[in-house]
Amino acid sequence: MWRVLRPLDPFRSVKAALGWLVIISVAITTLLILMAYRSDIGLQVIAIIAIIASLLVTQFVAHSLAAPVLEMTSAARAMARGDYGRRVRVARRDELGDLALAFNRMAADLQAADRHRKELVANVSHELRTPIAGLRAVLENVVDGVSEADPKTMTTALRQTERLGRLVEQLLDLSRLEDGVVPLQPRGFQVEPYLSAVLNDATVALRRGHARTDVRFRLDVLPGSLRAHADPERLDQVVTNLVDNAVKHSPRGGQVTVKARQGHCPGALVLEVLDEGPGIPRSQRELVFERFGRGTTNGVTPRDGGTGLGLAIARWAVDLHGGTIGVAESRRGCRIQLTLPGNAQANI
Repeated sequence: MWRVLRPLDPFRSVKAALGWLVIISVAITTLLILMAYRSDIGLQVIAIIAIIASLLVTQFVAHSLAAPVLEMTSAARAMARGDYGRRVRVARRDELGDLALAFNRMAADLQAADRHRKELVANVSHELRTPIAGLRAVLENVVDGVSEADPKTMTTALRQTERLGRLVEQLLDLSRLEDGVVPLQPRGFQVEPYLSAVLNDATVALRRGHARTDVRFRLDVLPGSLRAHADPERLDQVVTNLVDNAVKHSPRGGQVTVKARQGHCPGALVLEVLDEGPGIPRSQRELVFERFGRGTTNGVTPRDGGTGLGLAIARWAVDLHGGTIGVAESRRGCRIQLTLPGNAQANI
């Protein structure tokens, strides 16, 4: 009923408020003219009083309508100067009130985007500084004659260069995923040989990057003939990043397990990556999927060379498939579980 009556409610419609202004002005003028006919007051005096009364009512209504617009104009100018913390008061229930609510939501979104931009620039600068500083130190020692350009020194420089290359590649991947320029190309494939090949490639690359030859890998696919429907290239990114994260947090002699099971519908896939590390506390299970979000162990962020982008890329790739990814309960270590629907469709 209120939705039907809203155009007639002067408190919930600017059009109705203007209509009531006209009605009130006409009513005041009519009453004063009737008073003039029944009294000795001159018609000219009544006309002046009617005009003054109409102007006062018009001024009151005009001020109430213009005040929120002027406030939004002032806030918009402040936002143009970079001040995204300004908000406007929402004291009306009409279209201007709806506009104020929309303006505040827009201001909040812009403030969040500006904060994320600043955090991204700061985090990228911080992450780039470390490998560049390490590489510069190695090269300066070689140039100054402090150390020889032997294989050990060059291996150190190579590791810093590879770390820098991984960071740049991850940033590019994340930028492409966010901008929607990475179209999905889903197709059906057999899971066990696909994951076996991905895991073998990841094993070679990760052991070279982490110098971890003590971590064992286990692939568990049931049934052996399991098939899935997804984009293999994007899924490759997901598995590689999850395995990379598991290797970093595995104890010496630990094991990383990749499990695959049939989903609820044909072509759907449930994939899990488990490690035997310290695990992720409940309070940090969403943080680790944010850009540059890194969990802490006993309040200390591990210095393992990670960038905090791997799980963010994994989430974006899974979201493009219309799937889900998160930290599942586990008796030991960390258990990342993702689900992909049977008919993956690009959400871009």
